[in-house]
Amino acid sequence: MPVGKLVFSPVIDYLPMHAFRRCVARYDGNRSQKTFSCLDQYLGMAFAQLTYRESPRALAVCLRAQTEKLYHMGIRGKVSRSTLADANERRDWRIYADLSQVLIRIARPLYADQDLGLDLDNTVYALGAATINLCLSVLPWARLRATKSAIKLHTLLALRGNLPTFLHISDGKRHDVKVLDRLRPEPGAFSLMDRGSVDFERLFTLPMAGSFCVLRAKSNTQYRRRSSHAAENSGGVRCDQTVVLTGDKSTDDYPQPLRRIKYHDAQTGKTFNFLTNNFAIPSQTVADLYRYRWQVEWFFKWIKQHLRITSFFGTFEHAGACA
Repeated sequence: MPVGKLVFSPVIDYLPMHAFRRCVARYDGNRSQKTFSCLDQYLGMAFAQLTYRESPRALAVCLRAQTEKLYHMGIRGKVSRSTLADANERRDWRIYADLSQVLIRIARPLYADQDLGLDLDNTVYALGAATINLCLSVLPWARLRATKSAIKLHTLLALRGNLPTFLHISDGKRHDVKVLDRLRPEPGAFSLMDRGSVDFERLFTLPMAGSFCVLRAKSNTQYRRRSSHAAENSGGVRCDQTVVLTGDKSTDDYPQPLRRIKYHDAQTGKTFNFLTNNFAIPSQTVADLYRYRWQVEWFFKWIKQHLRITSFFGTFEHAGACA
């Protein structure tokens, strides 16, 4: 007869329980809850993800079939489909959002010395967004168009360790640039952005906080060359310039000069214009940094391939999602 801990228990042992209890207390999560606590809910959803349960009913049937083992898994409450569904619908989602930030802060130091292949000691983030299509008849709160629903997952990814430091789920109609209002710039860090995040009024908060950005300029971006710098002979850098914006609105939105790097990719034959507010790093490093922005796209691909999120555990707005 097998003895010892269940496989699920050593995984959950890494959960910082003191931090979890603080998150629950912060939002009074266990108020009026006598039989199914926030910890029971969290453990149930974690078990559903690890064992690929596809609905609250499937999870409840699986757990109740092994009732004598629930205590050893850390689950103290009675698990049923209705209890789990009610908890997912009514509990404050910020409890688990705050817990995720605690876990990220624990994990990030483990990758602090990871080599990115660049002569750069600064923290580097990649900002991106992925649209997830949903069924309108089942999830009407996420209406995108008359016949379609969707949500958008905005992510700020720390490239050392590929850890998401910021996640925000919005409706599919929300523009990418609006997520910049929710970000707090980190002094000395680089943020890599695509053309969808170009809003110079919002981007001006970065240099004001001592933070840097590298972004791809839109084709209609208007600027005037103020001076030119010697471009590196190796690589695809064509020019390195200091420019000022000359657009009707951008002139006032971003009054400081920017650095423009024109780069030609020999493999694809495409030419790119990059803008950054950092004038110290080599021009080739600017181009290489933008290439690293694709790490956030690989992160979205990893979610789809490994987390196996095929359905929501409910039709309400903050329903837990699981495979």
